[in-house]
Amino acid sequence: MIYAFLAQGFEETEAIAPIDLLRRCGKEVITVGIGDNIIKSSHGVPMVTDTEDKLIELNSDLEMIILPGGMPGTVNLEASEIVQKTIDYCIENDIFIGAICAAPSILGHKGLLKGKKAVCYKGYEQELEGAEVLDVPAVTDGKIVTARGAGAAIDFGLELIEALISKERRVKMEEAILWSKA
Repeated sequence: MIYAFLAQGFEETEAIAPIDLLRRCGKEVITVGIGDNIIKSSHGVPMVTDTEDKLIELNSDLEMIILPGGMPGTVNLEASEIVQKTIDYCIENDIFIGAICAAPSILGHKGLLKGKKAVCYKGYEQELEGAEVLDVPAVTDGKIVTARGAGAAIDFGLELIEALISKERRVKMEEAILWSKA
């Protein structure tokens, strides 16, 4: 099971693209609303989530969490006690964490990117405390997957598939969606 956390002001492309790709691979992705189950994106698009944050359970079924960026979505995610607790649970239990756009800053502020390769939205590099910041759409280092922004949302989803499932499954998905880097 994968939790995709959505807070008021999330970037819709950064949330929906990886959710879609992971579900196409047969993964159970549960959208989790922070404080409510109807969350408005940074562009005013309302999304009904599968559940609310106060109802989630942290257990051995959890394979990954996804933190989309956007403003003020990233700030709202970082302010959530439940998101913070879930990140800690993932680190303690060697569970994947995916963060895109400004959301990798949440991990940087927690000191989780020290010595790791990471990427983020332009201008947030200084928030990735101790990371080796790369100039690529998405990167995996250990159990942390980061991506640059909305334009890298497909790359992010594919990177999550490779990290969680396999390189072969990623290649099949690239073929299935007619993905081209050209």
